[in-house]
Amino acid sequence: MKTLDKLTVPVIQGGMGVGISLGGLAGAVAREGGMGVISTANIGFREPDFWQNAEEAGRRALRKEIEKAREIAGGNGLIAINAMVATTNFADMVKLACECGIDAIISGAGLPLELPELTAGSDVLIAPIVSSGRAAKTLKRMWGKRHDHEPDFFVVEGSQAGGHLGFAQEDVENGSALPLMDIVADVVQEADKIPVFAAGSIFDGADIRKALAAGAKGVQIATRFIACEECDASQGFKDVILGASDEDVMILKSPVGMPGRGLRTPLMKKVAAGQRFAPETCIGCIHTCNPAETPYCINRALIEGYNGNYEEGLFFCGSNVGRINKMTTVKALMEELSSEWSK
Repeated sequence: MKTLDKLTVPVIQGGMGVGISLGGLAGAVAREGGMGVISTANIGFREPDFWQNAEEAGRRALRKEIEKAREIAGGNGLIAINAMVATTNFADMVKLACECGIDAIISGAGLPLELPELTAGSDVLIAPIVSSGRAAKTLKRMWGKRHDHEPDFFVVEGSQAGGHLGFAQEDVENGSALPLMDIVADVVQEADKIPVFAAGSIFDGADIRKALAAGAKGVQIATRFIACEECDASQGFKDVILGASDEDVMILKSPVGMPGRGLRTPLMKKVAAGQRFAPETCIGCIHTCNPAETPYCINRALIEGYNGNYEEGLFFCGSNVGRINKMTTVKALMEELSSEWSK
């Protein structure tokens, strides 16, 4: 039976798509005793047949990335996937990851009500991403009632996180969402003995200590790992993140149907001003996206971001992106975090 005991450092590396956290980064984080996370979001985008056969390209790529991560990790830490409920291949990615022997599945961008059913017969650890004690209570109750299964851990994501956010647009924009540590405390109470990991604006050891004081067992960190040599993103993507200031960050509208936090690139400014960029090709990757109406193709924008195309790309990031100004390695970052929080 898989457990969290192999986490010698209580850090989960947050899943970042498209292509930002794949087997290279996930394996490096696991090698240092953390939980490395592969994002399944359009994971097959680099496969030659992606635009013609996205489903099979994704399956092929996921197998490759899990194998790559496992080889790099060398038996240390844990390897997980992050699978978004909003994606049309959510169930397929979850089932395939289980077949490949993944250690854990973290799921958000919607309530993963059927995750226990999709992982039945496997000893994989399953964890929902929640942004309130109420959501944690609902999932715990429904998983117990429908599947006789509790979450193995919770990831609690606050409103300062990067990417898609589980809050109302106005609450994020006007700052009325509850502070992360308040949400963590609420979820810890609802979770009872289920481990909780705090996410969203976690940057250093001081933040980790605050999370532990609020009752969390550890943290999830994403944006800081972008500036690591092992991150799977292109150097062009990393350079954009390194050059970003706090003033460059905006709350954007996503075709997924949730607000998101990312950089104010030329594309995002044009979209915010009401311009529309109709998809040239649609692979039907998101349940909630209507290609006839969507202001832009998020898949295409994220791929352009991965390639470092500042003009046409989407660069998701957390609110602390302005504090990242130099490259490092996963080993150095994990050692820095460990030494800081344990003081």
